[in-house]
Amino acid sequence: MAERLTEVYCVLIPLADGRLILPRSCVAEVVAHSTPVEMPGAPNWYLGTVQWNGRAVPLVSFEGICGDSIPPVTGRSRIVVLHCLGSELEGGYFAIVSQGFPQVLRITTDVVRPDNSRAIPERWPAICQLRMMSETPLVPDVERLESMIAQETSIAA
Repeated sequence: MAERLTEVYCVLIPLADGRLILPRSCVAEVVAHSTPVEMPGAPNWYLGTVQWNGRAVPLVSFEGICGDSIPPVTGRSRIVVLHCLGSELEGGYFAIVSQGFPQVLRITTDVVRPDNSRAIPERWPAICQLRMMSETPLVPDVERLESMIAQETSIAA
């Protein structure tokens, strides 16, 4: 009997130096970059809020959350609006700045595996790194990101 291959539609989100990978179902929409309304007192990675579908959605820089420099906005920058997995964030959405056009792809168990070449620090906003042919995207810890954003939102409010 042939082994059953599992496939998942995913989105690769370009960062300044690498990519994030998420199941397609986590992404609500990809929109053009717009200037966020700053959140007074928030850390630099919390860029502010952007309007999306009539609501203010928190916008963050994944690079900034990881302690790296926040890349400048370019003509290719996009905003990736994500569904929250938990209930900590009012509104149920947050967004990450993408450094290019996200790519939708179908991955199967025969092309993806864990990549332990990079140590993932404890309490970091990524769960692990994967290897997919020549790509090594990070799997973000969406629940940790939500918690970090919710904490900063309550402090700034």
